[in-house]
Amino acid sequence: MKNFILSLIVAAFVMPVQANEGMWFLMHIERLNYRDMQKMGLQLTPEEIYSINNASLKDAIVQFNGGCTAEIISGNGLVLTNHHCGYSQIAELSTAENDYLTNGFWAANHKEELKPKSLSVRFFVRMDDVSKRILSLVNDSMTEAEREATINREIAKIEQENNEGGKFTVSVKSFYQGNEFYYFVYQDYTDVRLVGTPPESIGKFGGDTDNWEWPRHTGDFSLFRVYADKDGNPAEYSEANVPLKPKHHLTTNLNGFKENDFAMIMGYPGRTNRWMPAGGIEQNVKYAYPAWVEASKTSMDVMKKYMNEDQQVNLDYASSYASIANYWKNRQGMIDALTQHKTAESKRKDEKAFQKWASKKGNEKFENVIPVINNYYEKTNEISSHNNYLIMMLRTKMGILPYRLGSSIEYYIEQNEAKRAELLPKLNDDIANLYEGVHVPLEKNVLAAQLRLYTSKAKNIAPNIAEIAATNKNSDAGWDEYLNTAFANSIFESKEKLEAFLANPDAEVLKNDPLYLFSTGLLARYRYKSEEEKQLADEFEGAYRLLVQGMRLQNPDEKYYPDANSTLRLTYGKVIALPEDKRNDATKNYYTTLKGTVAKYQPGDHEFDMPKELIDLYEKKDFGRYADADGYLPVNFLTDNDITGGNSGSPVLNGKGELIGLAFDGNIEAMAGDVIFDDQLQRTINVDIRYVMFLIDKFAGASHIIDELTLAK
Repeated sequence: MKNFILSLIVAAFVMPVQANEGMWFLMHIERLNYRDMQKMGLQLTPEEIYSINNASLKDAIVQFNGGCTAEIISGNGLVLTNHHCGYSQIAELSTAENDYLTNGFWAANHKEELKPKSLSVRFFVRMDDVSKRILSLVNDSMTEAEREATINREIAKIEQENNEGGKFTVSVKSFYQGNEFYYFVYQDYTDVRLVGTPPESIGKFGGDTDNWEWPRHTGDFSLFRVYADKDGNPAEYSEANVPLKPKHHLTTNLNGFKENDFAMIMGYPGRTNRWMPAGGIEQNVKYAYPAWVEASKTSMDVMKKYMNEDQQVNLDYASSYASIANYWKNRQGMIDALTQHKTAESKRKDEKAFQKWASKKGNEKFENVIPVINNYYEKTNEISSHNNYLIMMLRTKMGILPYRLGSSIEYYIEQNEAKRAELLPKLNDDIANLYEGVHVPLEKNVLAAQLRLYTSKAKNIAPNIAEIAATNKNSDAGWDEYLNTAFANSIFESKEKLEAFLANPDAEVLKNDPLYLFSTGLLARYRYKSEEEKQLADEFEGAYRLLVQGMRLQNPDEKYYPDANSTLRLTYGKVIALPEDKRNDATKNYYTTLKGTVAKYQPGDHEFDMPKELIDLYEKKDFGRYADADGYLPVNFLTDNDITGGNSGSPVLNGKGELIGLAFDGNIEAMAGDVIFDDQLQRTINVDIRYVMFLIDKFAGASHIIDELTLAK
């Protein structure tokens, strides 16, 4: 596949939207998309997809813990999402003795379902356009700071007007770089419990090697349940809570599908940058992403050493490692794809066309947009590289932990004895949570490796780090010695030392603590902007907003969709293959089978090991009602839906709105998808719902879960 000669149709600024391109607002489906969707196979009405007054599909789609998507699949609040979306909660609930991450977990009844410390789902209630209201308050003579302050004041009013006394969470978001504004009303439930998960050897089969690759053979799913009070309202965890009775839940379809069948996905895509100028793409490819890739690999190499030596450390850091590894491969894939597709060159051509349009009479306010944008990127290239090296240090637990706790401890010290007694329980809880799973030897070695990289590669580094580097000659031994001494002399070295300090606090000790100074120094440098940088940023924000406004005016008859920003969207396309791939045993290259999974099996390998029970089921061909009509057990399949990060766990729905799969990844050949849409190669990789049900029923023996589903006839 990687050697396939690309036939690329790039969706740049001014090209028409392809049939399967776009992350669309549900409230605009009837006006912008419904006819196209009907022609492709949709059998629902717009009202059945999005309704304010009646139950509709949108009521079954939830945002899962702020970063993924999930769906309600039963009348008892059962939630289906990806294994990797529930990964940190599964790891948190696991111990070396009860290792659910490695071995899997299946609750036999509601009482056995497990409550993680923190997990929530967000239901979407409604949305509305407030662009005219907000934009009527601003004008072109305002500075960016004045504009932002005015908008924020109005946003606060809109959110207050629509939260119904705190019952709902209301969020006003900007779209098209500040040219439109919409508010979104949500209801959050925080009592969410683990129901079931396959072992990691199924849920993460293929590991980092197969991540972003096709053909794929991963059972990437997990099950949770939403609980509410007896009246169905959100409530903090209580044994008295009951499974939620949702407004709507999805019907599960076990009948399969074929190539070119209609497929739509609803979910919460995190972020795209389809309007990004050429200068931004070049900055990412040459400066920002290479720093991210190098710093990520540096952390991963050190972490893996400790994780391989101790299973408890492996569990404690499994989620952090998986997140870093995912973005490491993603960023490298972005570099490769954007370079191969010559995306920046394509955008430059569109910018030249825009500049020509802007020079015409009546378009004068757009004439200086491109020069301002190009100047910004030229002068911030090195800054973007520096910030990405620095970010990886701030992603370490001990790089950020002293800063996060420091201000609370400072406030605690300033209070009288009675107030301290009041604050101490909450402060101790925060300390316990933040220190849970911290392995100091790993943290020291990761920081040492990151400091060596940062000081050797980044320019204009944090002053406190430059000073330390000067005293230890920036040597490997010097950084090890500095960190050993800093940890030994810090109240932040361990939970116990910090708790002892709180029993007899001293403001001067905190002020001069080496790890506190280290952490706050990193944050101060990350947040620092020179006067020139502030001016550049203000000019850029205004120019970028005008660029998007102008591009839409330049081509007023086109259908436009806003960049993703973690708001609910719908994307539609088809089940569709990639060119033939000899690595896939399937008859057509749009699905994979359990046969292909077993072919990848490597006993004892941390990425390609398999449970013996699954192999036994394969050898017996004991697939039950979950086999395809042709006899094979389907595992994963492809659609050409337009998705990005945040869509993980999104339901793949057929024309009737029935659940046929679970989105979990994209293909590396189209990794530039956050910036451009490649109509030829863009694919969504999905878990076939039949494989999910097979694993729940035949592999795990949890048929009681199947019994509570609504199955299509």
